[in-house]
Amino acid sequence: FLRFFFNDSYLNTWIKDEWSHIYDSVYVKENLIDPLLRWQPKVQQLIEKLTDKLSNRTSTVKTSRVTQPKEFNLTVPKPRAIPPPSPAPLPVLPKRQPVPPSIYKPPKERKQLEEIKAKNIQKAKIIFSFLLFNLAPFICFKFLYRIISAMLVLWSQISCEQYLEVVWESVLTQYFEELTKQPQDLIDNIPIKLNTAAILREGALYQRKLEEELKRVENLQQGAGDSSEFLEWQKQMRGKDLEDQLAEIECRRLQGKLSYEEAVLAHQNVTQENKKKAGLLREEKAELMHLYAEKRLQEQKEMKELVEQVMEGHKNVKQVKAKIQEYKQQIVQRVCEESGELLRQALEEQEEKNRKRDELIQQIRALESTPSIRHKIVDLTETGGHGLFGEMSIVELRERLALLKEAQKAAEEEKRDQIIHEKQAKEQLILDKLDQISQFRAELGRAAAFKQEEKKKPQSDERPMKDERILNLQKKIAEKTMERKKQAGLL
Repeated sequence: FLRFFFNDSYLNTWIKDEWSHIYDSVYVKENLIDPLLRWQPKVQQLIEKLTDKLSNRTSTVKTSRVTQPKEFNLTVPKPRAIPPPSPAPLPVLPKRQPVPPSIYKPPKERKQLEEIKAKNIQKAKIIFSFLLFNLAPFICFKFLYRIISAMLVLWSQISCEQYLEVVWESVLTQYFEELTKQPQDLIDNIPIKLNTAAILREGALYQRKLEEELKRVENLQQGAGDSSEFLEWQKQMRGKDLEDQLAEIECRRLQGKLSYEEAVLAHQNVTQENKKKAGLLREEKAELMHLYAEKRLQEQKEMKELVEQVMEGHKNVKQVKAKIQEYKQQIVQRVCEESGELLRQALEEQEEKNRKRDELIQQIRALESTPSIRHKIVDLTETGGHGLFGEMSIVELRERLALLKEAQKAAEEEKRDQIIHEKQAKEQLILDKLDQISQFRAELGRAAAFKQEEKKKPQSDERPMKDERILNLQKKIAEKTMERKKQAGLL
């Protein structure tokens, strides 16, 4: 049957045609015919063994070499040496005295210094308050305000006493109210020392304001309208927008609170559902563990069968090991021959390098032994003779350097005169700007005083009414809170 079924001519002709009536021809070739042709050498060996068995032929069995045990070449132990005599006992040191507890305690001087420091701070506060109220009329308002604010910040960092929080701030507020009652023109006309950048910057600001005012007057002459009505409408719309923004913020806050209540309710519902699912999962887990135990028993049986098959396959490993050993010996012999050839070439190259190096050393020593002329007479009026276009002697170079220094000095004098003229022009420009700034300040002070007298009516504070959305959200939050408490009581 095997000779008939594994014949090449039969497989590639009528067997393939008959199978192609049932399956696809590509499938028949790849999955049926090709594997049979691939296994044909193994099948031929099997056929030969079966024919030998039928004809009662005895096959020669090679006897395997048995490993002969050898005795271990153990080293004879040396005789145990006599231990040396024990040394003399070490002297015991006397017990040290314990560390005194005063080292770990802070010294009394530090506490006394802190008390003195606190007393000095209180004394400095009182002295500064008296000096401040006595010298206040002679100090600029803005500078005085900066000094007081800086001292308040400093003292608040040092200590937080009731005197600093209540008494000191109330006195300062009363003093600031008295100072603000002074006329505006006296405060604005206080002389302030300005630098050049501040003068130019303020002059440019006033010049820009003047140009804007002239442009506005020109537009009014041409028939343009006043923007006071638009500004009033803009103020009203901004107030309305602010109210809408506050209502929107309150709505968002209440919506967040409502979503929190809903999340708590959802969490409670999920907890109940999880308890039910946990019971179902325990039952499924018990069933799966039973199936897993059965599966493990089946796998153990399969592993035993696999081990038996592997043990049978290990019997033919010795022949394969012998072949591998012979192949490794051939590779080692070939590598030794190649390494010997490479070593011989390396030695020849090294000898060639040593010979060239010896020749180079002899040439260098011959050059060093030749005498050399060390003294040379230098003429400052002659050129170097290097063949360059701009070549010159040292004397000519010194003359040219002297001429170059004189030209550089003249250029510096000219630059100095130019800087002096520019400085004078800049000082004149700054003086003109100062006159212009003083005029503008006087006019602005009068306008501010007039404007302050007009604004005497207090503005009424309008409180935004609550939106309907806010009321509805508050009701929903109250309902959700009651429902959450009731659900928590049931749980």
